[in-house]
Amino acid sequence: MSFVTKMQSRMTHQNETSNASASKRIRFCCPCHFGLESVLKFELTRLGAEEIMAANGKVSFSGDLSMIARANIGLTVAERVLIELASFSVKAQRGKTAFDPLFDGVFHAPLEQFIGKEDAFPVKGSSLNSQLHSIPTCQSIVKKAAVKRLQQAYHTQTLSESGAVHQIQFQIMNDHCTLYLDTTGMSLHKRGWRQHANAAPIRETLAAGILDLSRVRFDTQLCDPFCGSGTLLIEGACRAMRIAPGLRRRFAAERWGSIPHTLWEDAREEAKSLIQRDVPFRAVGYDMDPEAVALTLENARKAGVADKITVKQMDIRKFQSQQGQMIVCNPPYGERMLDVQKAQELYRIMGEVFPCDCSCSIISPDQEFESLFGRKANKRRKLYNGMLQCQLYQYFPARER
Repeated sequence: MSFVTKMQSRMTHQNETSNASASKRIRFCCPCHFGLESVLKFELTRLGAEEIMAANGKVSFSGDLSMIARANIGLTVAERVLIELASFSVKAQRGKTAFDPLFDGVFHAPLEQFIGKEDAFPVKGSSLNSQLHSIPTCQSIVKKAAVKRLQQAYHTQTLSESGAVHQIQFQIMNDHCTLYLDTTGMSLHKRGWRQHANAAPIRETLAAGILDLSRVRFDTQLCDPFCGSGTLLIEGACRAMRIAPGLRRRFAAERWGSIPHTLWEDAREEAKSLIQRDVPFRAVGYDMDPEAVALTLENARKAGVADKITVKQMDIRKFQSQQGQMIVCNPPYGERMLDVQKAQELYRIMGEVFPCDCSCSIISPDQEFESLFGRKANKRRKLYNGMLQCQLYQYFPARER
């Protein structure tokens, strides 16, 4: 029985008995790296999400309360899981300022559905191309409206804010405001196993997306010739063994009184039941820095996948790919670690030592990469590494094209 089928069966039983409120439909939004929306959409489909809509850098969808736990624990490329509380125009109307519709929109949002009488509710947000451009002022208006709403809902003038944190977020764009409640807390790219990293590490969520686009499977023989702190290798092993990325950490909404703790327990148990440790997946990493080698091994042990990963110190000039290996890498480049000239020389060396008949995915911001590497990619995809626009250059053997 699949993860989604098991969860639906268990949640159906719960909803018919002691937890009928869990079936109430909620609108969610998950931000992600630009270029990974399709990957996130597919993951949400497998989790049983409904009414999925992808936009630039985010995917919105519908689900019940159990989706809060399942999405936080199971999604690999999402940055966080947000509840969409309200969406409204903040364009100034005759005789009013734009702050009036902002206040009214927040005041009419069902905050008490999730925020308790004693709970804390800090506010942060952003504004782009809108009349309301002062973030501190918008924060103050949103906070005042939230206070008034909760005071009326709980028939009190006192809100201690001594309880669990419910982070309110607002996003104002083109004079339209969307109000969110963050269920995640610390960003989802923090899996719980990487306390230390080398210079310019790739985010775990971006690495997971690259591995999905590279078609990493349970039997893949993965190779990263620039392993750094081991992110691609570890994310690849977890993907192959179906280890949910959120199993090793906790989330903000676990402390909310509005969400039954059994939903988190059930989601974790179901995720654990899917783990397959006996898969033939193997990964090997190389790095010329001995500290990077040691760091990768340390992180792999913390992630519980050390038995699937081998790491060696080696210069890229000595690289030799093994038959059937898939190469996925994030080589150092001019904007991050090397100067541009050295990075481009590195691309030429890669073109010489990477075999033509293997599957290979390389992320780089250099628009001249293909000419430097010596081969035109079979497929290119625009991705962002932080604020840096990159391309994922993908090469497939003839049998896989």
